[in-house]
Amino acid sequence: MSTAITTVESNKALVRRFIEEKLPALRAYDTAIIANVFGHTVEEYVEVIQKLEQAEGVAAYELNISCPNVKKGGVEFGTNPQLTREVVAAAQRAATRRPLIVKLSPNVTDIAELARAAAEAGADALTAVNTFTGMAIDLATRRSKLGSLTGGLSGPAIKPLALRMVWEAARAVSIPVIGAGGITRGEDVVEFLLAGARAVQIGTANFVQPYAAVRIIEELEMYCASNQIAAVTELYGTFRTD
Repeated sequence: MSTAITTVESNKALVRRFIEEKLPALRAYDTAIIANVFGHTVEEYVEVIQKLEQAEGVAAYELNISCPNVKKGGVEFGTNPQLTREVVAAAQRAATRRPLIVKLSPNVTDIAELARAAAEAGADALTAVNTFTGMAIDLATRRSKLGSLTGGLSGPAIKPLALRMVWEAARAVSIPVIGAGGITRGEDVVEFLLAGARAVQIGTANFVQPYAAVRIIEELEMYCASNQIAAVTELYGTFRTD
């Protein structure tokens, strides 16, 4: 009981610090701010959203039910369809002011099943996918190189897998899917849009090159200009299987 209370109090403090210290600076930028929300219980997810509902400057919530880098960081919710429905439905009831995006785990047998569960529970959009669970071993110590025994694998290595999962998720639901996983070039974005994504997320590339997103947008514009594509909407879901 004391551990749970400590965890809840820690989450409260994190949300309060985000609202008081981070959000004012983020509001200065001319861009939409999406808050990534995670918790250990349904109640914690709801409480975080309720606090964010009182703040200004947030455009949407991304419900992270799939992070393998945080111990008990919601990943159990993202691998069980019933638990997915439960946490998404509760979060949707709390999110009265803003859209709710649900970030799906790739560490499942059938991502389409989880996508449908989230959509049926009221998700406004989906993100596919989060990182894959991986390991790294230090040969000298024979212990994990990571902060825990396993961790999330991201970057170009996961792109083919993420692309396939975006295609499967987009075919399973009618709500928008945001593609994520190994995007480093404008042409990568095109592939995700062809597979059915309506937007993309860029993560690891930003660590390699802080202005990666700007470069990728420029490359996407050049691709569209070279191929007589007036708008990226012309690419949505046009992957051919014949």
